[in-house]
Amino acid sequence: MAYDSFHILKSTAVPLPIENVDTDQIIPARFLKATERKGFGDNLFRDWRYNQDNTPKKEFVLNNSQFKGKILVGGHNFGSGSSREHAAWAVYDYGFRCVVSSFFADIFKNNCLNIGVLPVQVSSEFLTTIFETVEENPDTELQIDLPQQKIQLISMGASESFEINTYKKNNMLNGYDDIDYLHSIKEDIIAFAANTPL
Repeated sequence: MAYDSFHILKSTAVPLPIENVDTDQIIPARFLKATERKGFGDNLFRDWRYNQDNTPKKEFVLNNSQFKGKILVGGHNFGSGSSREHAAWAVYDYGFRCVVSSFFADIFKNNCLNIGVLPVQVSSEFLTTIFETVEENPDTELQIDLPQQKIQLISMGASESFEINTYKKNNMLNGYDDIDYLHSIKEDIIAFAANTPL
């Protein structure tokens, strides 16, 4: 498998209530030299996380030990800007398996789906509720149910449904990237080729 299969994720969340977070803020351009997906998490939100002398900025949420978990909750229009897939790699490599927002840039959204990060788009109202609840109690847990396409604030019982492309959903349930999917239907492809006149 290309990555771990995704079914139901129950986790605390890290709130980042900033709108229009672009891919250069997610992973600055100077860190794009590597071609493998490893190590990008160290530089996730690098310029927001660290001072120029590489000391952590205490006010930034990833440096606040109160907030942790596998779910990143971002503001509206998350992942805008350039199409660099390294931004999705950085999110995954840091340890996040789901990003929640009220709107995602399309390319970032697809890059996430291709590597096993589930982008969950919710209403602006529900996003506000998540931020308020998590910031009031960092131990708040969210449950992301991919088979049912449902996100829930467990303590409140409040929930919403979310949309996902059927093909991408199937791939995430199986831990497939596009190449893995083609391998999974290899016999069908061979049979089709054998029965198709040249």
